[in-house]
Amino acid sequence: GLLARANRGILYVDEVNLLDDHLVDVLLDSAAGGWNTVEREGISVRHPAKFILVGSGNPEEGELRPQLLDRFGMHAMIRTERDPELRVQIVEGCQQFADDPKGYRAQYAGDNQEFANQIIVARSKLNSVTISPEIRRRISEVCSDLNVDGLRGDIVTNRAARAFCAFDGRTEVTDEDVKKVVTLCLRHRLRKDVLDTMDNGDKVMKAYEAAFEE
Repeated sequence: GLLARANRGILYVDEVNLLDDHLVDVLLDSAAGGWNTVEREGISVRHPAKFILVGSGNPEEGELRPQLLDRFGMHAMIRTERDPELRVQIVEGCQQFADDPKGYRAQYAGDNQEFANQIIVARSKLNSVTISPEIRRRISEVCSDLNVDGLRGDIVTNRAARAFCAFDGRTEVTDEDVKKVVTLCLRHRLRKDVLDTMDNGDKVMKAYEAAFEE
């Protein structure tokens, strides 16, 4: 199935907030243990299912179960572009792709390859990236001040800061690296009530400033 094909790769789910509950349960079990068990008509098959989960969805159309939301390491809030010039560029790009998909891809192949090479180099250097005990303590202080449940927020923020540092070609994490990723790592972990709206990042940044800029 799809989970077997996604093993050691990326699983992208569109409208992830509209998934049926039984599919959410399967994703949660696989994400937690790295294995998926399929049982039907007297057949039982167990296969590895370790993947990076990527999802998209409109929260106005339905809420994501807290257990699954917590499994997403980072959350990006995407809004409609307001700049008329950029909107025109987007429309023109869509039309160019529709007219000539291969030519459009070739136009940006060089930039994409350069970006891919930068990621490959960063991955190779990730193990050499260090983060000081003081910065680790301040990250946990931010999570504690925000009343983030569990330790996944602490872990993901540490990992993201190291990854950003490696991507930038450095080997020692700075406060600025944490500032770049902390909102993405923690914003979606603040909701304690389904009636609350998703924080736009202000709460996270205030907690960051209190811990890192005191």
